[in-house]
This record gives sequence, structure tokens and C-alpha cells, in this order.
Amino acid sequence: MTIEKQNEFGTINVTNEAIAMLAGGVVTECYGVVGMASQQIFKDGLAELLKGENFTKGVIVNKTEEGIVLDIYIIVSYNVRISEVVFEVQKNVKYIMEKTLQQDIHKVNVYVQGIKVVK
Repeated sequence: MTIEKQNEFGTINVTNEAIAMLAGGVVTECYGVVGMASQQIFKDGLAELLKGENFTKGVIVNKTEEGIVLDIYIIVSYNVRISEVVFEVQKNVKYIMEKTLQQDIHKVNVYVQGIKVVK
């Protein structure tokens, strides 16, 4: 599933992986976010902290009739207000994605997979 745009020069296709990489980059710039997490929690209850090239494992992109729905999995810093961090992630991702892709972002669902102490 991709975003497809037509113009006078031809067709532009943006893949879900590219959308996920863009969203992951925006998320990691937000205050209180330690990094992206894998959407699967391991047996011992720990989440994997993803590196930059693996942001696609921490973002799920779905296209619906209302617009694009993003499911984002993050790890937050210890001693921050989780609700404020999540709200900022949602706000920033929605703004940057709509500005960059020129598509309606219907929902940004954020799942906190863990809390990490940052020294």
C-alpha cells in the first residue's frame, strides 16, 4: 500500500516504509522520547530499542477511507509526564506528516512500550 500522486510530469509513489522512516525521525526528535521500540514485546517483558535504519519496525502505516492511520511504538525517558510526551508526539507527527506528504493523517496512535533511565 503506497501513497500515489499524479502531476503533469508523471506519478509519485511513496511507500509505507518511507512514511514509517519519516515518522520515526520525527518521533525521535520529541522531548522525552528515548527511541523507537519494536511493536513486539519479548518474553521477559522488555522492548527492543530500535536504531535509525529500523524505524519501520516501530511504525505501522495503515491507509483508511478517512486518511492515514499511524501506530507508533516508543520508549520514554524516566521521570517525564508520559501523557505530555505522547501528546507532543501525536501533535508533531501529525503536523510534519501532513505538511510533508500533503495527505490527511486521520489518527496517530502511540503505544509506550517501556520507560528507560537516561543518564
